[in-house]
Amino acid sequence: MPDDAQLTFADHMARYYARRFSFPPMVGRVIGYLSVCDPPGQSIAELSEALLASRSAITGAIENLENLGVVKRTRTAGERMDRIAIDLSTPRSLGFDMSEYEELADLAREGLEVIGDATAERRAALSETAALADFLIDRIPALYEEWKKHRAALVMSGDLYDPNADGTPDEDGDRK
Repeated sequence: MPDDAQLTFADHMARYYARRFSFPPMVGRVIGYLSVCDPPGQSIAELSEALLASRSAITGAIENLENLGVVKRTRTAGERMDRIAIDLSTPRSLGFDMSEYEELADLAREGLEVIGDATAERRAALSETAALADFLIDRIPALYEEWKKHRAALVMSGDLYDPNADGTPDEDGDRK
């Protein structure tokens, strides 16, 4: 059973994600609780009981988080239920997913085609959106590589725990 500090933290995360990203509060509560619970992998029933929420609310939050690539489901041999845990093993889960900026750049260019030879003032917002998206698309791979090197140094120093210290390759085929 969670203690008051864990539930308070989960509520703080809920407010943060609701305010910053307009997520339903339960999404933030699940992220928060999964970040501090023991064990780190929880079943839907355990999350429901801990967060005093319906199973359907927990399931909906988990579906949102799975779509964002922030959690993963696992099932141990012999268990009849999934365990949900935070997953920071992919560029997407860490915020290094370029596809959203590629899509945004394409949409901005589509909008520019729609307005054709409009004035520079009318084209300004779409032009800047495309330019910013292109800039981020160009910079994100380098930032991701910098992060991986920085993370490796933190793991070597003992400041970060590496759950894949056994050398299991990540999504990119890199050893963590």
